[in-house]
Amino acid sequence: MIDKDLVVGALVTEWAAIDALLSGLDAAQWERATPCPHWSVRDVVGHLIGTERALLGERPAAAEADVAGRAHVHNEIGLVNERWIESQRGESPERLLERFREVTATRGAALAAMSGEDFHASSWTPAGQGTYARFMRIRVFDCWMHEQDIRDAVDRPGHEDGTPAEVAMDEIAEVLGYLVGKRAAVPDGDSVTLVLDGPLRRTLHVLVDGRARVVPRLDGPATASLTLPSGLFTRLCGGRVEPDERALAAVRIDGDQDLGRRVAGSLRFTI
Repeated sequence: MIDKDLVVGALVTEWAAIDALLSGLDAAQWERATPCPHWSVRDVVGHLIGTERALLGERPAAAEADVAGRAHVHNEIGLVNERWIESQRGESPERLLERFREVTATRGAALAAMSGEDFHASSWTPAGQGTYARFMRIRVFDCWMHEQDIRDAVDRPGHEDGTPAEVAMDEIAEVLGYLVGKRAAVPDGDSVTLVLDGPLRRTLHVLVDGRARVVPRLDGPATASLTLPSGLFTRLCGGRVEPDERALAAVRIDGDQDLGRRVAGSLRFTI
C-alpha cells in the first residue's frame, strides 16, 4: 500500500523546491536547453503546469496540427505534453512561475482533501492501469526528475536526496525487475545488485527466478554488482545520460562484467 501522507507530502515538498529554484533564475536561464530532449527550462515548466492542470480537468488550447509532426513526439502522451507547452509558449517567465504556484497550490489542497479510498482507487497511470496512489508517486518521480533537468541546465546541482528523491527511487524500484529481466535479458538464475553510493544511498537487489523481481536480499553474491552515484543512476533511467564509455567509467562492476555493462545500458524506461 502506497502511503498517502508520504507521497502527497513529497509532492508538495518537490513543488516548493522547484518554486525556489525557478525564483532565482534570470530570463536567459529560462531559455537554456535541458537534458530532457528538445525541452528548454521554459518547456519543462510548461509541461509541469500542463500536467497538473490536466489533473484538474483542463485541456490545452494548442491544436493537434501545431505539434503532431514533431520528430520527438512518439505517442499520445507526448502529443498532449507538447500541446500544453505550446499553449503557454508566449507567456513570460514571471507569468509561468505564477501559473506554477497557482496550479500546485490548487492541486495540493485537492490531494490533502482526498479520502484514502479515492486516493487508492483504480486509475489510469502513465505506466498502465494501476491506482491513483501510484499515479501520484509517478508525479513525484516526474517532478523530481524535471527539477534535476532544470538544475543541470543552469548548473545549480542539489536536492538529490531527501523525501522526494526517496519516493522517486521507490517508483524506479517498481520497474527495475522489468529493466533487468526484459530489457537487459538477464538469464534465469542470475541476479543483479545495484549499490547507489550517494547523494541518495540505497542497495537494490534483483533476482531472476522465473521472473525478475526486486528482493530484500540475496542468498549469496550477485552475478553482477554495479556501484554508481545515485544521480548517474537516475539520469540513466530517465534517458538524460547515454550509457556510453564516459558514463560507464563512473560505474564499478563486480562479478560478470558483460552482464553488468548490459544492465547499465538497459536502464532507460521513461517516455
